[in-house]
Amino acid sequence: TRASRRSEARGRTPLAPRVSDLRDALVRLYAEKGVAIELAVPGDLTVPCEGQDLDEMLGNLVDNACRWCRSRVRVTALPQASGVRVAVEDDGAGLEAEAAEAVMARGRRLDEGVPGHGFGLPITLELAELYGGGLTLGRSDLGGLKAELTLPA
Repeated sequence: TRASRRSEARGRTPLAPRVSDLRDALVRLYAEKGVAIELAVPGDLTVPCEGQDLDEMLGNLVDNACRWCRSRVRVTALPQASGVRVAVEDDGAGLEAEAAEAVMARGRRLDEGVPGHGFGLPITLELAELYGGGLTLGRSDLGGLKAELTLPA
């Protein structure tokens, strides 16, 4: 129907400008650490979610990567048959499988000495699931954590 097409169009958000703005802000925030954030996001890629929700999900993932990296973060996005996959990777220490599972629980923090509340990843997972997507954590070829956010087509 025409109404559903309008709401669909309203709910599609261009990915590249959001990721670029986020990079600019976080590079300034982590200037003392000298974090380099590489982007590989197609300019025409859109995701089916509201901009504010996308900002929250990406913000949580990229901020975590900046916080835990040595000096390098990489954000890549690829269209897939089932939707869009956004990978956020860092060159930090990474997490073992058991620890990766633990950080997905609300309020659970592995390092109390680092600022944060432990809600970022669980909120990101919850938002992704509301849109029919998901979030998985694994090992990056950079050496650290690889968080993969999937959103449906």
